Amino acid sequence: MKRLFLCFSLILCLYSIENLVSQNKTQKNLLFIITDQQRYDALTIAGNFIIKTPNLDRLAKSGAYFKNAYTPVAVCGPARASILTGTTINTNGVTTNDKTYYYNTEPVMTMKTFDEILSEKGYHTFYFGKWHVLTNHAKVYKNNKKYAKNGKYIFDHGGQNYLYQDYLDSVFPKRNLERGELLDYFSNRPYVPDPIDVNFGLTYKDLKNKKPESQPNYHGKSSIPTEHTITAFYAKKTIDAIEKIKDKPFSITTSFHFPHAPMIPSEPYHSMYNPNKMIVPKSINDQMENSPYKNANNREKLTQFADKEKIKYMIANYYGLISEIDFWVGKILDKLEETNLTENTLIIFTSDHGEMLGAHGMREKNVFYEESSHVPLLISMPSEIPGNTKVDGYVSNVDLFATIIDYLKVGNYKSDGQSLRDLIENKETNHGKYVVTEWDYRGPTAPNYMIVKDGWKMMIPYTEDSKVLDALYNLKDDPFEMNNLLGKNPNKNRYADIVADLKNDLLLWLQKNNSKHYQGVLKRKLI
Repeated sequence: MKRLFLCFSLILCLYSIENLVSQNKTQKNLLFIITDQQRYDALTIAGNFIIKTPNLDRLAKSGAYFKNAYTPVAVCGPARASILTGTTINTNGVTTNDKTYYYNTEPVMTMKTFDEILSEKGYHTFYFGKWHVLTNHAKVYKNNKKYAKNGKYIFDHGGQNYLYQDYLDSVFPKRNLERGELLDYFSNRPYVPDPIDVNFGLTYKDLKNKKPESQPNYHGKSSIPTEHTITAFYAKKTIDAIEKIKDKPFSITTSFHFPHAPMIPSEPYHSMYNPNKMIVPKSINDQMENSPYKNANNREKLTQFADKEKIKYMIANYYGLISEIDFWVGKILDKLEETNLTENTLIIFTSDHGEMLGAHGMREKNVFYEESSHVPLLISMPSEIPGNTKVDGYVSNVDLFATIIDYLKVGNYKSDGQSLRDLIENKETNHGKYVVTEWDYRGPTAPNYMIVKDGWKMMIPYTEDSKVLDALYNLKDDPFEMNNLLGKNPNKNRYADIVADLKNDLLLWLQKNNSKHYQGVLKRKLI
């Protein structure tokens, strides 16, 4: 009897192991790749005939390419909180970059991230690169190294950069500056500045007692060998993780720092794009007399970003950083194919927000213009998503949480977004008719809501009495958003029906998301 029991137990054990192995072979994995500050048109497939992104194009053609994807909010921390939790900033409370890492003044981002859910379901989760949300959500990650040599936790502010510095010290030690070089304070390595750089024409001696500038002021050529850049560093960690975890269900996020500033690519990427051949934004000298963003991003003082010759250097460096990312995305995709994981891995590529890159004479993000709010989005999983799928519908990155939960089949979880499956499969749906983006950094001192529908974009604040100009743009006729049809326009009454339709949809969206600003928007007179 005892032998019979042992034999039965052994059979059950073998059956369980066989089932587990079988389950792992068919388990859907997740590879989430996010860049920082990449605008929607910085892809060849988006119609940009200057930039070279063959591997991102390859990813787009293997699945779904979204032409009209927008950030939930055009700044790092809030956008990432929305992506990870599938909630709007009205729901999660992360309205500024200050409400990240160890923020505890008030409860924010109290809901689970998709990786916390996947971890509970048996997934092995890894996160490489820029974090920039609440640190307490990072406990689920199984990264081998979680602390830099200086004791910094990699999910602290700047933590993963400290880890990179440890690596850089071993492969490319610090050295004295040579003639014509300045110090890049992000990598602590020398670089040669370009004409748009804030310190161009100065020497290190001139700057010795000067406080370092913020990252967006640095532009030029890095001295770091291309195989040792921070982009290469985290891409290699991703490739190693895929190899080590290939027989288990996984969720891996690769969060590239670039093309965010400092825009200092290494060779060959610095020389890949000739500044003289870069196309200057058509809106670079927009006078902004009827725009709510006339004084945004310090544009009236930072005049170098409205300089038609200097901006070409920024564009060339920006494209170079993206082409470097593209190269390493190709290596990551190759690794998935080599390990036979491509078929059942949900691959998502996107960015947290865009970059103005001289449009309207501005740099960076923080505004609702297309260059800042419209982002790339590519989703692939050959077992379920047909290749060469193009989605025209308007979507938000807040939808990615629900999409991941749907395709990985891990249950039902509340989200402010909606799975993109119906749009991908071209099913009848109201999803995609319009998209809303938020902004709530300093209250109604700038537009707080943007809604895009049928080629029309409206931007408004959320109070009845805000002095901020309302804005309406016809993106079909005015793709560079230089002609505001509201605000000071004496003929704005002509657009009353369009404004009423957009306002109605915005109110429905606010109502659906239980927004505290519903009444303010309702009472605001737009015409």
